[in-house]
Amino acid sequence: MGQIVPDAVEQYLGSLNRQSDDVLTAIARAGERDDLPLVDPEVGALLRVLVLATRATRVLEIGTAIGYSGVWMAGALPKEGMFITMEVDESRAKTARANFALAGLADRVSVIVGDAQRMLHKVAGPLDLIFQDGDKKQYGPMLDTLVGLLRPGGVLVTDNVLWNGEIVPGFPARPHRDPSDGIAIAAYNEAINNHPSLVTSIVPLRDGVAISVKR
Repeated sequence: MGQIVPDAVEQYLGSLNRQSDDVLTAIARAGERDDLPLVDPEVGALLRVLVLATRATRVLEIGTAIGYSGVWMAGALPKEGMFITMEVDESRAKTARANFALAGLADRVSVIVGDAQRMLHKVAGPLDLIFQDGDKKQYGPMLDTLVGLLRPGGVLVTDNVLWNGEIVPGFPARPHRDPSDGIAIAAYNEAINNHPSLVTSIVPLRDGVAISVKR
């Protein structure tokens, strides 16, 4: 059973998701084979819905991996849209570029290789949506910069904010993840819920997804 959502509920939600395609399925299988930290299809569908709901044309992602979440988002952009994604691992970035090309999205996607905190100066706002799924210890230090890049009404989406429940005191009884990441995420959750420029709700989907709208 999942720590956040019971397996039966996740399986039911998965059975309702009709938005995946052959390219996304192939990327997900490669990620599972190589034990990569990809979002699951239900989070992918949520990201696509948010891109459409905000009528986004300019989107930034922190943490490309091999392009799975990026395909979900970039695939919802109009042809003139721009999707920028940052990945610290050069090999993963190369694979991501190939996957974006397979999905027919290469013309609207730019993959930047390097540490996101150091590379953000290459990005100009305003942005419509930002997906933060990189190094958990960088969540807090990058927050104000990311908020500054968003337009009013823009959305900051953050993955893994419940960290398998391990940020909740006493739940689960035996944590398995890096406790320093959990401490960083707990501090970040406080920051986004108290930030004067953000209105935030946390959705207990998979590993927890925070949705913050800029005032």
